[in-house]
Amino acid sequence: MSLEATQAALRAEHAAVYGYGVVGGRIGDDRRSEAREAFEAHRARRDDLVRAVRDLGADPAAAEAAYALPFEVPDGAAAVRLAAELEDRLAGVYADLVRAGEGGRRRAAADALRDAAIRSARWRGGGVAFPGLAEMT
Repeated sequence: MSLEATQAALRAEHAAVYGYGVVGGRIGDDRRSEAREAFEAHRARRDDLVRAVRDLGADPAAAEAAYALPFEVPDGAAAVRLAAELEDRLAGVYADLVRAGEGGRRRAAADALRDAAIRSARWRGGGVAFPGLAEMT
C-alpha cells in the first residue's frame, strides 16, 4: 500500500474529525446523534490509519491545530452541508487509497469509501453514482 495515499487518508480523517466538531456544535437536535456517530467513526478510522502508517514504517501525519472550512457554518443547514462535503472529500481520498492498496488494506479502503458515500447521501438526501471520482465526469 502506498505510504503517500495512506498519509493522505490520515490527513483527511484528521480534517474530518475537526470538521465534525464544528458540525456537532451547529447541527440541530434532530441530527445530533447522526453527527456524533460520524465523528466517532472518523476517530476510529483515523486511529486505524495511524497504525497503518506505523506498520508501513513511517511516522503518522499529525493533526493540524485548526483546519480551514470550505464555507462559513453559522447554522444547522450549513452544518449539514459541511458534513456532506467532508464525506465527499473523504470519498475522493479513499478512492485513491483503493487504487494504491492491496489485499486487506484495499478492502478497508473500499469499506471506508462506501461508508463515506453512504454518509454523504444521508446528509445530502441523495447520492452520486461514483463518489470520489468527480474528476472523471
